[in-house]
Formats: sequence, C-alpha cells, structure tokens
Amino acid sequence: MKETIRTFIAFELPAAIVQLAGALQTDLKAQGLNLRWVRPQNIHLTLKFLGEIAPARTADVAGAMRKALKAGAPFELRVQGMGVFPGLRKPRVLWIGLGGQTDALQKVYAGLEDELAALDFPKEDRPFKAHLTLARMDRRIDAQLLLQGIQAAGGFEPKTFQASELILFQSELKPQGAIYTPLARIALGQG
Repeated sequence: MKETIRTFIAFELPAAIVQLAGALQTDLKAQGLNLRWVRPQNIHLTLKFLGEIAPARTADVAGAMRKALKAGAPFELRVQGMGVFPGLRKPRVLWIGLGGQTDALQKVYAGLEDELAALDFPKEDRPFKAHLTLARMDRRIDAQLLLQGIQAAGGFEPKTFQASELILFQSELKPQGAIYTPLARIALGQG
C-alpha cells in the first residue's frame, strides 16, 4: 500500500464555468493548437499544491483550512480573459484569468499559507496569481499561432461564480489523466 498521497487545495468550479472552459478548448483546438489539454471536469482554482503527504496528515490539513476560512465569507469571482505563464517567449501554461473579489481570494490564500506553514508546509516563493489552467505546453509552440488563438478565444463573455467551499483533493495520476477525489470540504465562515 502506498504510504503517501498526492494532494492539493482548491475551489471547485460550477458546471457553467466548466462548460465555458471546455468550449474555449474546443475553439482553440479548431485553430490548430495542439497542447496538453486539462480535462474540463478537472479544471479548478488551485490555492495550494501540497504534494505527497501521509494520509494521517489530512485531518491536520483540514483543520488548517478550517482556521484559515473561519472569518471568511463566500465571495464572487469572474472568469475573464486568457494568457500564458510565464510569457509568450517560452509559454508553459495556458490559462483563463480571474477578476471580481480577488482581494477576498487573496485573503483566503494568505490565511491558508500561514496556517499550513504552522504545519511545516513551505510557503510559496512566487506571488499567488489566480487562474484556471486550460492546457500545458512541454515543447516549443508557434507563439504567433498561440497569440492568435488567445486573441480569438479570449474575448468570451465574462461569467461569475461564487467561491464558498475549499476542498482538499487527492490527485491520482493515471495514464488516462488525473483523477481527483475530495478528502475534506470546508465552507467559508465555518468555524
């Protein structure tokens, strides 16, 4: 039996946002972009990748999540625009951007980082940039084709959704793609 499980903490997305992501992927594929697409049902708003942890630690992680969310309240986010990380010169990730109450999201992220640091999970070195990953790139791609795809598909109608529950997921990497299993669900404002 495996002694550790691969885990991350994220907000799940409502069906309308998942459908939008799938439609954007379809549009981009039709434009000739051959990328490693994230299955639409696996797209989520990740706040923290924990990596491999002992299953016994999930209760501590859920406790840290509960503390971080205790003073929070549900907030509204908006999907808008598209881009790439780190940039068009050497793109690695194609993403959908987020707007709306991003200050509330940043507050949840900072609280989560602090609570998890108390459990010896290292804080991120890079600043948090809220996004939804549509695809990954592990080889050279025609930057002009990518830019044209982003410009054509990126003008979609922004959609809002409510961030109200943070989830600790187990991630199992399989040949057919990752399988995400919720291990703990913590509602904002739940103490």
